[in-house]
Amino acid sequence: MNKFKWVVLTAAAAVVFTACGAPAGNAPANNANIANTTAKPVAAAPSKEDLIAGEQKAWNSWKAKDGKFFEDYLTDNAIGMGNNGRADKAAIIKRISDPTCDVNDFSFSEEHLTLLGADAALLTYKATQDAKCGGKALPATVRAATVLVRSGDKWKAAFHAEAAVVDPKAAPAKPADTKEAPKKDDVKSAAPDGVTDALVPAEKAVWEAWKDHDAKRLEDLTTKDLSFVNIFGTYFATKADALKDWTGPGCEVKSVSITEAAGITLSPDVRLLTFKGGADGTCYGQKVGPIWGSSVYVRDSDVWKWTFGINLPAN
Repeated sequence: MNKFKWVVLTAAAAVVFTACGAPAGNAPANNANIANTTAKPVAAAPSKEDLIAGEQKAWNSWKAKDGKFFEDYLTDNAIGMGNNGRADKAAIIKRISDPTCDVNDFSFSEEHLTLLGADAALLTYKATQDAKCGGKALPATVRAATVLVRSGDKWKAAFHAEAAVVDPKAAPAKPADTKEAPKKDDVKSAAPDGVTDALVPAEKAVWEAWKDHDAKRLEDLTTKDLSFVNIFGTYFATKADALKDWTGPGCEVKSVSITEAAGITLSPDVRLLTFKGGADGTCYGQKVGPIWGSSVYVRDSDVWKWTFGINLPAN
C-alpha cells in the first residue's frame, strides 16, 4: 500500500529604527520626541549541509554505540518510528546503544531539505549501509526522514524514521528492522490530548480522499509543497507526483481506519501525528496490510494541512 502526503517555509528579519532628536549640540530629546522601535531579528534558516553534518554525526555515534550523543541531539519529546510502532527518547537511545549492532560502513545521497517555518525543518535522504543487529543484516538501502527543530542556537532531532527501499513488484512489503525500530517492549502508547484530537480528523480525511481517488480533495487537504515516502521506500518529491500515485487505479479500498494515534507539537505552526493505519481492500492485487504512519502538519490560517509523511509496514 503505497500512499500519501506535504511542507512550507518562512524566514524574515526586520530592524526598524526611527528617531526624532534635538538639533546637534542640544541636550538629548526626551522620550516624547523619540520613537525607537526594534523588531527582534529572526534567526537564519539552517543550511542543508549543516543539518546533514548533524545526521552524519548521529550515524557515526550509532556506529560507535555511543548513545550519549543522542542525549543532546534529540529533543526531550523525540519520537522514533519502526515496524513495531513509536519509541520515545529513552527507547531510541537504548536501541542506538545496542551492543549487538555492528556497523561497517554507511553513506548518504539524494539529500533534500524542506523548511517548515522558521523553527522546524524536514531532512530526507537515501542511506546505504553495511550493518547487522543481533546477527541479522539490516536493509542495504533505506529512505530516511528526520524532522529537526530549533532549540536556542542548535537544531535538534524531534522525529526519525527509515523505510527500507525494496522493489514494489518483487513481493509484498514486509517489516524490515532498522536501527530506529523499537522492540515491542519499548513501544509507547499515548493518552488522548488536544494535539492528537485536532490531527486525527485531518489524517482520516486524507485517507478517505485516497480511498475515493479524490484528487481535488487531496489538493485542498495538503500543502503546495509536499513529499512522501511509501512502504517500499519510494520517495515522491513533489505534490504532482504524490497525487498521481495516490489517485491512480492501483488500489480498490472499501474503508480506512486510524488508530493508536499520538500527536506532538514541533513548533507553533508545525505538528507531528504518528498512528497505525489500516484499509479494507487491495492494492495491485495484494491485500492491504497495516502500516505505522507518521505525518507532518503545518498551520494554514486556522487549518492544519498535511505536508509530509512516511509509512512503514507494521508487525
